[in-house]
Amino acid sequence: MAASTFTSGLFTSLLLLFSNSPSSLDEFPLDNPPVPIPESDVDLLEFPLNYEYLQAEFFLRASVGHGLDKVAPNLSMGGPPPHGARRANLDPLTRDIITQFAYQEIGHLRAIKSNVQGFPRPMMDLSPRCFATLMDEAFDHRLQPPFDPYANNINFLLASYLLPYVGLTGYVGINPGLKGTLSRRLVAGLLGMQSAQDAVIRTLLYEQGTMKVQPYGITVAEFTKRISDLRNRLGGTGVKDEGIIVPPIMGTEGKHPGSVLAGDRYAMAYERTPREILRILYGKGTAHSPGGFFPEGANGKIARAYLHSS
Repeated sequence: MAASTFTSGLFTSLLLLFSNSPSSLDEFPLDNPPVPIPESDVDLLEFPLNYEYLQAEFFLRASVGHGLDKVAPNLSMGGPPPHGARRANLDPLTRDIITQFAYQEIGHLRAIKSNVQGFPRPMMDLSPRCFATLMDEAFDHRLQPPFDPYANNINFLLASYLLPYVGLTGYVGINPGLKGTLSRRLVAGLLGMQSAQDAVIRTLLYEQGTMKVQPYGITVAEFTKRISDLRNRLGGTGVKDEGIIVPPIMGTEGKHPGSVLAGDRYAMAYERTPREILRILYGKGTAHSPGGFFPEGANGKIARAYLHSS
């Protein structure tokens, strides 16, 4: 209890500190860029809107009970509202953190769209059934009762574990292909925040790693391992993911089993291409067939090109 109280107080203090700090976007306004975005960068900068939309709607609806259409309707650009999302049963600290994440995601959408035209919010499935299907696939059998991300605090954190890390690896993946200084600056800022969100979620789960998720009798750490293994499998390009506990040889410098931050043998962030990201978000291991969180496919030229090819 003392450790939990300490962690709660620490997170509250840190998050309030960062939320009250001047925005880097104010110091380097992206809505009035000093140089134009290179044409070759546009599609790469637009692609992340897919997972930024996904996280914005998931975090908003789970924390405050409504989404972009009420908070920032112009950002959805007329795209359909997500299916199945609802307010989650969260404790006060987690609700506070997720609410901050939600408004950060709105900022991310604004930052990207202040530099490129963007596209309408795609159709998204944030229903319990969608998450349950992914969890069943992670464990290679059906969980009973079906996993419900909105049922309680730990379920929601595990569901959240699915999302920011994918965006993190996506930003690392597109960065080398960017030509413009402003483009790289934008992605660096988004990557920093995405990494911080993932770190907070992993830390909250790490603190409860040995706790068994009820009624399944499976530890939190095992859930994260299975989710990470699933993303590796769907991504199809080897190990770019790891749970919060790993064999010591896979830990930092091969000396520690804790993995509160996922990284390679040099403690560097893993990267994924847009194709790998789509394989994961569609839940099918292919970028050519929609499904999972995007039942009609993701938007933008990159994603649509995969849907129209084989």
